[in-house]
Amino acid sequence: MSQAKYAFALLAFVTLGLSTERMASLDREYRQTPDNDGVYYVGPQVTSPRLIRTMLAPYPDNVSGKDAQGMTVLAMVIGADGAPAHIQVLHTHGSSFDQASIAAVQHSTFEPGKLGDKPVPVWIDVRVVFHADRSQAVPEVLITEKDLPFPDESVFEDKHHRPLSYTPPIPIHTVDADFADPFARHPYVQVAIVTVLVNEEGLPKEVRVRRGLGFGLDQKAEAAVWHYKFLPALKNGKPIEDRRDVTVNFAKF
Repeated sequence: MSQAKYAFALLAFVTLGLSTERMASLDREYRQTPDNDGVYYVGPQVTSPRLIRTMLAPYPDNVSGKDAQGMTVLAMVIGADGAPAHIQVLHTHGSSFDQASIAAVQHSTFEPGKLGDKPVPVWIDVRVVFHADRSQAVPEVLITEKDLPFPDESVFEDKHHRPLSYTPPIPIHTVDADFADPFARHPYVQVAIVTVLVNEEGLPKEVRVRRGLGFGLDQKAEAAVWHYKFLPALKNGKPIEDRRDVTVNFAKF
């Protein structure tokens, strides 16, 4: 997660109309920008890469019964040419499973994500779940980190279209928390409420769970929110430090 792309969005927000006099003319032509490496996240203008030919991951040999089922989760960039690169293991089920997953992804074919009609490199996660029957596993694309649409003009105005004297922090980039049990037979509601203190630059300064789930998931919710990005709260047109609650979703892995 790069601060540069959000600094750009925030700079545009500031220069286009933080003052109450100019808020009504705030430019809504928000454009997603890549990180320092030129890679995008899925968002309002950027579509997700998708698998168009999937190579199955073979079940590794010589695996004990206690390791029969589990999963590997990989993060990667799908380039403008559809080729996976910068593959990283986010969740391991052991070296042999991870290597089988990586090989399957490398031999699969992706349609690249697009910015408008232009193919661009995009970050995605891929989950490979290995089942107890030792069948071949199918890679699945996950979108756990994404840019959000720029808020509508009405968020900054009252019913008479006058600029509001105060607006709270507004998320512009979210990350799903890690939930690592695809085999749960009776899944519960997988959301948590987290309170975050957002500084004047739109970055989390303090994070704590207000309504958690227990089972070790609260820490995962907090960890996810540390990677959120916001438009900062505004008071009389100036960015201020302020708190807000956010609802954290848990990824399906």
